[in-house]
Amino acid sequence: MANQISLLHRVERSERALYARCVDHASARKWWRVAWTVLTHLGGTACSVAAATLPLVLLSGGSFYDAARRALATLVISHLAVQLVKRTVNRPRPSLREATASLVPEPDKFSFPSGHSCAAMAVCFAYAMAFPALALPLIALAMLVGASRVFLGVHYPGDVLVGQIIAIATALVL
Repeated sequence: MANQISLLHRVERSERALYARCVDHASARKWWRVAWTVLTHLGGTACSVAAATLPLVLLSGGSFYDAARRALATLVISHLAVQLVKRTVNRPRPSLREATASLVPEPDKFSFPSGHSCAAMAVCFAYAMAFPALALPLIALAMLVGASRVFLGVHYPGDVLVGQIIAIATALVL
């Protein structure tokens, strides 16, 4: 048991060190902040829900319609899982523990796992499964949304990784 606790402390220390290297707001240029902020919003509620529901409203069938249905189901189920884990783990956001401030508003006080990262990956991965030719750019976009959450000071890297894993696992189960 002591070895497991020691391992967890080492992992957390390493993660916090990686976070500190990623978050250097003092030297960040304005365009850098704007680009990451735009990217981070792609994982927000409005964009992720729109990406999953607009095809359902605009189309009456076909492969894109079916993919959108899977994307919406993946988004909803994975988001429920994220919220359950967030409220169980209660990990505080980096802005509450580190000497850095986030550059975007934080939706709640819980850091683990990242809801934005999960939402972006849920929608992108569901569409990537339906349209393999688009898989690389879609997954890359979801990964960039996750990176934006760290660079903007809202999440630790592990928060992002676990959020994305929840999304992928949900999509694969569905």
